[in-house]
This record gives sequence, structure tokens and C-alpha cells, in this order.
Amino acid sequence: MTQPAHEHDAKTPAAPQASSPPPAPDTAAAFLADRLPLMTRYVDALCDTGVSHGLMGPREVPRMWERHVLNCAVVHPGIARGAHVADIGAGAGLPGLVLAIARPDLTMTLVEPLLRRTTWLADVVEELDLPNVEVVRARADELWGQRTFDVVTSRAVARIGELARWSLPLVSRGGEMFVLKGSSAAEERDEDEAVLRRLRVRTAEVETWGEGTVEPPTVTVRLTVDGVAPQLTRKQAGTIDKTKQKPSRRPDRRA
Repeated sequence: MTQPAHEHDAKTPAAPQASSPPPAPDTAAAFLADRLPLMTRYVDALCDTGVSHGLMGPREVPRMWERHVLNCAVVHPGIARGAHVADIGAGAGLPGLVLAIARPDLTMTLVEPLLRRTTWLADVVEELDLPNVEVVRARADELWGQRTFDVVTSRAVARIGELARWSLPLVSRGGEMFVLKGSSAAEERDEDEAVLRRLRVRTAEVETWGEGTVEPPTVTVRLTVDGVAPQLTRKQAGTIDKTKQKPSRRPDRRA
């Protein structure tokens, strides 16, 4: 799996129609307390321009709180107070914007290579007046040697091994990578053990968050490194570069 290249403008189908946002569940009010009004405005944006700009599917609107926002919000106790955090492949701000809203003590950098996404993110950050958030249009590996962070997060971006190859070189000494994953997190971690070993991973702990607040609970993998992770190429990491594989002879069925 490869990271997406920078986006080029292209003709796209008509934008899907946005739907009315669902009300915040009682569990959101209990968990977010005084941050709930700001998070509600973010959910409104996800259900409106987030859908019309193609960042979220219209079918996700009814479950925006439980499946997406609370799924991300419940992990914030796992991040140290005052941490500098980078969210890799930030997309629509899940989990980066959610964490920045829930935790104003965090300094959040949203790293995303696609122009339409960074434009949307910057607009939402300005609209919500979030001084603790910056938006950076880049691939993770473009920041190697330039930026480091206490914590690097991501959600639904890639397999753990490939994501670790992109992200761990951005983790400062003593920091960690904190990945939101599904129920197969432990299996995926074990399957990618060889890559993690080459990246000097010391611990890879699977953790569960949000029981009683979100169903199913959120599963994360927390990686720490001995010293600083090396900047590995795909060949060095032993991963497959799909861009160099022979093209399929099947017709291109993309829209």
C-alpha cells in the first residue's frame, strides 16, 4: 500500500447532497463536557460540507457521532498533557481534529497530501477558531528530518507495518505512535512484526478505549521505539511497492 500522491484537479461527479446532522448522544455530553458545543459544530461541518466535498460518505451521516467522532474522542486520555501531536493522513480530521477539540492543551498538526482535504480542514480550523491546530499539505515522508512530534496518530490509513514506516521517523526520542485500529489490531501487529523490528520498535501494545461510551470500543496500537526509528525505504522495510508492479491487463473500471 502506498501513500497517495498530491492531488491534481480533475473532473468529478456531482457532489452528494449533505444531510441534517444527528443529535449528540447522551454519552457524548457526559464524555466531552464543556467541549461538546464545539464538537457539535465540527459534526455539523462533517455532515454538511464534509459530505458535499466528498470527505465523508452521505451514508455515514446518521452514525457520525458513534462510528466516527466518539470512536476517536474516547482515546484522548491516552495522550499526555501538553503533547505535540501529528495526525498522519488527516482526511476529514479523524482523529486529529477530534483530539484537538477535546483537548485544547494539545498542539495538533494535521498532515494530509490532498489539496481539497487540506483546504477543507483549514476552513474548519478557522471557522472553529482552533489556535492549537495547523494544517500541513504533505506526505509523512516529506517531513522526515524536518519535524518531530511527541505523538503521531492515524486512523484507517494503512496496515500497521506500512504506517509505522511512514510515521515512526517523525516520532521524537521518547515519543510514541498511537494508531486507531479495528478488532484485528493484534493480528495485524503480529503479521507485521518483521517490519516493526527493522524500525526498532520496542513495544507494540494493543489497548481498548471507551467501554460504556461507544460500541464497539475503540482499539488502538501504541508503538514505542528504542532511540529513534530509521527512515526506511519500502525495499529496506520489506514491504511491497505496488506502484512498481506490472499493470493489470484488465480494463480500467475507475469512474
